[in-house]
Amino acid sequence: MTTAGDDRWPGAGDDLQLVHDWWADSPRAPASQQVLLASIALFAERGYHATTTRDIATRLGMSTGAMYAHYRSKEELLFDVCLTGHQRAVDALQAAIASSDRPGPQLAALVREFTAWHARHHRVARIVHYELYSLSGEHLTPVLEIRRTTQALIDDVLARGAAAGTFTVTDVARTGRALLSLCVDVARWYRGDDDPDELGEHYAGLALRMVSGG
Repeated sequence: MTTAGDDRWPGAGDDLQLVHDWWADSPRAPASQQVLLASIALFAERGYHATTTRDIATRLGMSTGAMYAHYRSKEELLFDVCLTGHQRAVDALQAAIASSDRPGPQLAALVREFTAWHARHHRVARIVHYELYSLSGEHLTPVLEIRRTTQALIDDVLARGAAAGTFTVTDVARTGRALLSLCVDVARWYRGDDDPDELGEHYAGLALRMVSGG
């Protein structure tokens, strides 16, 4: 089984730290973190559908039956990654909004943090966003609910900014989707060439210019 120093696949060290951080309070056994780590690596490398439970077990050096002691199916693993990833993203957005009581700084902080989040966690973010609809209806529903919360957070900031005359926004919903898409798409192309915080700062400036009406 893998250990904290295992670097048999790209990004293993970073992914392992992320798993330790995000699932620190999980009621599952510690060995489940290793199953998650292998799943994240394989889903990111091959895609969800091209990865089998046997692939995950083989990467860990365990039997498929032993893996099922931690997760009942490959889809349950995807659900755990998607649900947790979406919730962590919402947590980051809420913290960004709480950093100010004015729409301008809130929007800048929101876009800055969301962009940096997708760069910093790009491997997991690609799974969270692009493998999402592989989930069954039962698992997809709670994830989409969190996703709607994400949209509502940015729409609220835009609406308040427009009402206060801070932003020039004629269509809050479309502008919100455009800004979220800008941030989320970072996970698709990011490969580590840009500093996440610098990229977030650049995108925050773009966002403010988008709503300035200039």
